[in-house]
Amino acid sequence: MNSTNPALEPDPDAAEPNLELAQFAAGCFWGVELAFQRVEGVVKTEVGYSQGHVHNPTYTLVCTGTTNHAEVVRIHYDPSLCPYTTLLNVFWGKHDPTTLNRQGNDVGSQYRSGIYYYNEKQAELARESLEAKQKEINRKIIVTEILPAKRFYRAEEYHQQYLEKGGRNGRKQSAAKGCNDPIRCYG
Repeated sequence: MNSTNPALEPDPDAAEPNLELAQFAAGCFWGVELAFQRVEGVVKTEVGYSQGHVHNPTYTLVCTGTTNHAEVVRIHYDPSLCPYTTLLNVFWGKHDPTTLNRQGNDVGSQYRSGIYYYNEKQAELARESLEAKQKEINRKIIVTEILPAKRFYRAEEYHQQYLEKGGRNGRKQSAAKGCNDPIRCYG
């Protein structure tokens, strides 16, 4: 892409050997990240911002709603242990994909539902999963966007693994693989 704005370019980061990248937006990134941390085959998670038009956004700026960034979780995963379809199942199970720019009490375009793909196989699987989910819930329309992954901007360090570190109340939550404990959104 011949853009003069790096925010509009594809994510230039590459996964380490034998790993792949995935990006999902499903509301506030704290709880979404913890859900993915618990998945066998997920090697690393990072929270950040993507799909907007401002280079190097901050949390404060994204929260104004003027950058068009979504709060996303970028996942580094081993596809031999965790197929992309497993990540899609976690994504659909973690949020309400029928609410536009909102999840629960969190309202704003940064809380939208999105699947941001790194290759055509991910795009195809994402579209197929959306069609299956739409048939499952048939009465409401899914508003999840499926788009190529744009540049990922890592969020401020205090947001990384926020709930695992204790959140705002200092109550650590388990990120152990296979853990099924309920996720408390703010710690």
